[in-house]
Order: sequence, then structure tokens, then C-alpha cells
Amino acid sequence: MEENRTLNYIKNVLNNMPSGWLSITTHRLDIYNEELAKVQFTEHLENLFEANNAESAALDNLPTAYDYIRLGHPLSCFLEWSIAQLNNLKYENVISFSSQTIGILSILRTNLPANKKTTILYSDQLPEAFNSELVKKIYGYKFELKKVTEGEVQQRHSNPANESTIYVSQQENISELDFGQSNAGIDFFIHIQPVLGSILVVNGEKNESYISTIQHVRRRETIAMTPCNSLVALKMLTGEVTSAQKDLNRDKNTVLVLNSINEITGTSLSPLLGSSGLSIQYAIMMGLIHDAIENHPDKEIKFVVPPNCYGGTNDQARRVAACLPNVSIVDLPVDGDNDMVQSVNRIIDRIAAEDAIPYIIAEIPTNPRVEVPNLRDLKNALSKKRLTDSGSEAIDPVFILDQTFCPNVHFLGENEILSTVRTISYASGSKFPSGGKCTAGYCVGNDLTESLMNKIELHLQLCNNEATDLQMEYLAEQLPSMNQRIADAYKNTREFVNFIQKTLPAAKINFVSEDLASQDFTPSVFSLDLATKGNAEEEKEAYKRELNLKLINMMITEIPEESKFCVSYGQLKGCYWTIPATSTQGTTKEGDKDYIVRASLSANMDLERHKKVFSDFVASM
Repeated sequence: MEENRTLNYIKNVLNNMPSGWLSITTHRLDIYNEELAKVQFTEHLENLFEANNAESAALDNLPTAYDYIRLGHPLSCFLEWSIAQLNNLKYENVISFSSQTIGILSILRTNLPANKKTTILYSDQLPEAFNSELVKKIYGYKFELKKVTEGEVQQRHSNPANESTIYVSQQENISELDFGQSNAGIDFFIHIQPVLGSILVVNGEKNESYISTIQHVRRRETIAMTPCNSLVALKMLTGEVTSAQKDLNRDKNTVLVLNSINEITGTSLSPLLGSSGLSIQYAIMMGLIHDAIENHPDKEIKFVVPPNCYGGTNDQARRVAACLPNVSIVDLPVDGDNDMVQSVNRIIDRIAAEDAIPYIIAEIPTNPRVEVPNLRDLKNALSKKRLTDSGSEAIDPVFILDQTFCPNVHFLGENEILSTVRTISYASGSKFPSGGKCTAGYCVGNDLTESLMNKIELHLQLCNNEATDLQMEYLAEQLPSMNQRIADAYKNTREFVNFIQKTLPAAKINFVSEDLASQDFTPSVFSLDLATKGNAEEEKEAYKRELNLKLINMMITEIPEESKFCVSYGQLKGCYWTIPATSTQGTTKEGDKDYIVRASLSANMDLERHKKVFSDFVASM
């Protein structure tokens, strides 16, 4: 009876769900409490379920679920809740992934620092992408593999406190899954669906401490099951479909996307496509570590990272370093009073002297200060021949360039500024490449990085983090118009920046100069440091932070159909506002955070209306 009630409710929700659940990365940004994001959506959903309310208006008023599609979204959360409801589980204990392998890796990562023994059982076969030798050698994870029968799984007893058991099974139809939560001998069930991804179930209260760490892996190294795939999985639960089909247009879309990226970036090596920008960055990091272990097995690996760069980059780099004793993080000051070239020069000199391997991650333009270093000086700093303290030739650096803000700029092609330095460039595909329609990411390398790109591809595949069929379709649709959208959005941004300078000359604006724009650095994002007042520094800072929120709230209240409170960039329409310190820099050290306003504009927006609201804001100060 209860199962039928749940299945009927799932059907009604799917019939009445808001279109935004399927088509946009974040639904109802106007109802978003970051501190409650992991629970608020589902708690409100449960209230609707108890009231048997699946009306469109009620569903549309549910608050934002998680953040973006990486950590979760309405349909992945609804899928997890539905599976939990049908199997008498806590919804927090069900976690979906687009990847087939990352669920396994997330548990291994959690057990590594605890020196906890892990046994992976499987009845059919492990995911094809799971290369156990590489996982042990490169990631440093420790585990045992054992093929078992269904009967052996049922007969297992509880594990000691210092051991974990994962049971991996493959099932075409999710409605036929057996989560066996009564089996105390299994700590984690991971069910692989060959097309859609995987479902991980945390079994028993003793393992619930894993939930937040598993979710954090999903947030930083991969994505949740995508909206369209979650929808298929939900239809499997209700019996509407029995299998998931691969997109027959993927091969055609892939050719178009790869050719477009090569043309846009001026590169010749085949690009790599991932399920998100951080999925690509993770593959880059692990691929470079793999190359270092293979070619320089006794040397220390140093990832050089700006302390105030995008929080996902910062956090991911430190999380990788925490797992491997020969990997560490070096801060790279790049903004404000710090010059990127001088910092790079000084830090690589030091790493060379130590005979270590330098991998440098940097954003150009920087985020959120939108600064571009002197590129010729940067090239010279990266190309400089250096010696170790013992007098031998030091290992040359690899420059890992995040050019999400300006994906149209040619850095790597023949005769371009970084063509003679080992450089890999990557971008978030959910920004300008797709116009905000997907979470994909991509990377390209210059001709000096062919062997490195092969390693990166290997780890992208191992993590099963390749771009999905729908992501490739969106990129195929949107990439051909990207450069024109970038040019048009820049025009709006330049006009708005000029207006702000005239209207509020006391404010400090961080944006590219006209000279840089003439060199194709035409971002459509700027940051605004509002003028403040007060006696003590604390008073001035508090007043400025209050002004930040006042400006943003006026924009999103007065122009709700265009202005959003979000970190998005490169969207097809509208204007997005955020405060980096409380969004993109969420995991950044407090002293390195930027409590300023960051705005990103599109080519399709009512600029005059935004000017009017800004004028009203200035008048109210």
C-alpha cells in the first residue's frame, strides 16, 4: 500500500514538475539558503508528499536543491528520496553519481587517512573504467577485490570497526535493485547503471559519518546523476521505461565539438571533455601526478595555486595533496599588490632549487579581480632554465591555465605566447561554451603536452567523468556561436562599467583595460569594491558588506526575470551577481577571501533597466 502511494506520487511529480528542473543548472535561486541547501529541498518535498500535493505551483516553490548539478539538483534529489522511500531508507543515505566509479573512489579516499581496510566485493563485474592497479599506484588507495555470489553477500557478518566492505553490482533497470539494507555485512552498496551512472547507499548508522565526505567528493571531483538521466531513472522506478538508451548522435556531436574547440583555441591535439570543469581539473591533476610518478618517481610534486582563486580549484588541489605524501601545495599570490609574474618567478626558483616538480594552476584573467599579467614576462618566467641546489638541470614547469573567463583567447597554438611552454588550458563548459546549459568542461594542450594529455585522458576515463551525451549535444549547439556571444556580452559589460564609473566614481572597479580588450581579453565579468564609511576598519568593512547585499538585492528584486544571485557566467541571457567570499571562495582561507561584488553580464539583457536600478542604489546610499 505504502509503495503504491509512493509510486503514484512519483508519477504525479514527474507529470507536473517545473521545466526548470530539467533545463537549468539551478532552480529557484531566489529561494536559496546555503547553510540548509543539502536538506531544505527534501524536507519541503516530504511535507508535500505527506499532504499528497504534487501540484505544479507547489513543486515550483520548492527551494534550491544543493548547488548546481555537481552536488545535486531537484531531479537527482527527488530520485534519491524516491529510492529511499521505496526501500525504507533515510534519504540522506542515498547518493547518485553520473560516474560509475567515483562512488567507489570516494569511500577509498575516506578510508585512506584512517588506515581503514577496504574490501570491494562484486558479483558480475566491476565498471570497465575501474583500473585497480592505477587506483593503488597513483591515488594511493588500499583495498582488496573479491568476486562473490549473491549467496555469499547475504551470508556476510558485520565488519570490525577498522574495516569497510563495498558491494558493487550492475543492474539495467533501477526498479529491480536490491539494496539489502538489512545485511549488516555490507557497509556500502553501489549499483551501476551502464548508461545513467550509479547509486550509492550508505548502510547503517555506523557508516553515516561517510555521507558528508562522499558528497564532498561529488561536489569537487565529479557530478551527481544529471537531470535528464535522473528523469530516466525515475521513470524506471514507475515502470514507464525499462532501460536507458545511448544517444545515437553522440559520435556526430563529438566530432563537431572537438573541431569547434580546436578552432576556437587554435590547437591541434584532440581536446578532452569532462562532466564538469572540476572533473577536467581533477583528471589534469591526477594525470600530471601519474606522469611525475612514472618519470620522476623520487621527486616531490608541488602544485602552485593562488590562495584566493576559485574555491573549487583551491579545495580540490588541497584535497588531492592530503592523500599523497609526495604532493604538496604552494601558495601563488596573484591579485592586488601581488604580481603574478614575480610570484611565479620566485616560487619556481625555489621549487627548482629543491629539485621538485612544479605544476602551476592559475586563472587568466584572475578571479575575482579580473587582472591579466604581462604575458611575455610570464612566458619568460616559465621558460627560464633553472638549476637545482646540486647543480643539475631542474624540471621545467607545467602551466595549467584556467581561461574560463576568456575561452576565446589563443594561448597555445603555433607561434602563440605559450606555445613553447608546457601548457594545458581548460574551461568550464557550463559558462560561455554552452551558455549555462550544462556542467561540462574541456581541456586542450599545446604540442609539447601530447604525452601529458594521454595521461589526463586515462584518468578522465578511470573516474568515468567524460561529458555525457546531452552535454555534448548542448556544446555542439552552442560552441559555434560562442565567440560572437563573448564579443556582444563584453560590449554590454564595458558600457555598464563606464556607467558605474561615471555614476559612482568613488567605487573601485576591477575590469580589463581598453588595451587588453584590444588583445582579445574581453570578459563580461567585473568586480566592484564599493566605497565605504566609518571610523574603525571593522565598521568600514561591515558597512561595505551591507552595501554589497543591498545592491544585489535591489537588482534581483527589481529585475527578477534577468538578475540572479548566482556565480554563473557566460549565460545566454540576463545578469548574475555574487559575492566571491560567500560563493566561489567558500572553502578559501578567510584572510584570502574577497568581500566585493562580482557581476557577469550576457549579450541578451535590458542594460538600460540595470543602469536605472544602479542609479536608484546610488541615490539611496
